[in-house]
This record gives sequence, C-alpha cells and structure tokens, in this order.
Amino acid sequence: MTVTFKDVKADLLDQIARGVMRPGSLMPNEMDLAEKYGCARATVNRAMRELADEGIIERKRKAGTRVRMAPIRQARFSIPIVREEIEAQGAEYRYALIDRTLQEVPDWLRGRLSLAQGQQVVRVVCMHWADGIPYQHEERWINPEIVPSVLTADFSKSGPNEWLLSEIPFSNAEISFMAIEATQDLADHLGCFAGNALFRTERTTWLQGEAITLVRLTHRRGHRMTTKY
Repeated sequence: MTVTFKDVKADLLDQIARGVMRPGSLMPNEMDLAEKYGCARATVNRAMRELADEGIIERKRKAGTRVRMAPIRQARFSIPIVREEIEAQGAEYRYALIDRTLQEVPDWLRGRLSLAQGQQVVRVVCMHWADGIPYQHEERWINPEIVPSVLTADFSKSGPNEWLLSEIPFSNAEISFMAIEATQDLADHLGCFAGNALFRTERTTWLQGEAITLVRLTHRRGHRMTTKY
C-alpha cells in the first residue's frame, strides 16, 4: 500500500491530538519520518507544509520543526452572495442600480489599490432589499485593468457582487468592519435618519498582488455578520 501525504498528515495530527507530540516539542526530521512511514521525503515534506500552513506546527530553518504552543486559527474566507444571503432568510430579494460611471481613480483609492495616477475605474452604486426593506447599500470600485469585461457588463438587473464572483477568482482579501454615521444620501437609501449609526464592511480583493475591487457595504443598525473558523 502506497503511503500518501494525507496518510502522513493524518497520523501526525492524531499524535498531536493525543499528546504524543506535545505543544512546543521538537518533531522528528523529514528523513526520519520518511523512513518511519516508508515513503519518499517529498511526501513527508508536503504533509509538513500543510500542517505549517494550517498553523499546527512551526518550521524554522536550522531550528527544526515544533508543535505550536498555540495553534494559529485561520478564518477560511468566502465572499457571500447578497441575493443568496437574503433568500436564505426566507425573504424576497430585490435589487436596483443607482449609478454606474467610468472615472479616473480618486487619489485615496489609488493609494489603497496601488493603481497608477490617471488610471480609470468603474464605480457602481446599488441597493439590495429584503421583503421591501432596505438591506444593503453597495458602493464598489472595479479595476478594468484586471477585469476588462466590466467595461461592458450590464448591472441593470443584477449587481456586481454576484457577477464578479463568477467572472474572476481572488487570491487574497482584506476586510474591515466599522461603525459610521449616516450621511443624508445613505439615510435616504437605507430608510433611516442622517446621523444614525450604521454598520459598514469594507472589503478589498486581489489576484496575485493586483487589485480587483474595493467595496463598501453599508447596513442599518442591527445587522450581524458571522465568520466561522
């Protein structure tokens, strides 16, 4: 029977879970493990890399590999589709495009996305409702250098959230959560009063170091977002 990296990884995880390899303890080197499992060193290396990527072990050059004292828990991030989010609550979803423009990238955004001066971006503003109640105000900037099809995309019937997820993958994301006060424009769209507290999520997605989009998603007070890890 051929031993795979999954077999090696599973056995090492079992030993860590049972306390055979305790937190902070030095693990055997790859050559010794390969001999123990009767497999190639490359097989062990892949198993160790995955355990390191998952924050279970810590590998240091010349210092060896140790079981982490406190394993790093990484959030597995997926971008929600707002239509599915609303429908999962048993509510009726409705969408409307408010504005769409091709514009020169603002200075504040140029710095955030590392774009060149004078580069153009597509700005899309839209609204999402749940059972006729304002659910989410979306303001988004999309980089046509990375997603050229955005220049001809039609957002009149469905929003850029779902379109982007089907159009291009992302390799990493940065997300921030904040409380803001409603401007008059946001108050008009979200059905509240200017100065009311609002919940905002700001998310930037990238593909191999190139910015895809920055979006500001704003909800009325009381909105909850849950991340599992």
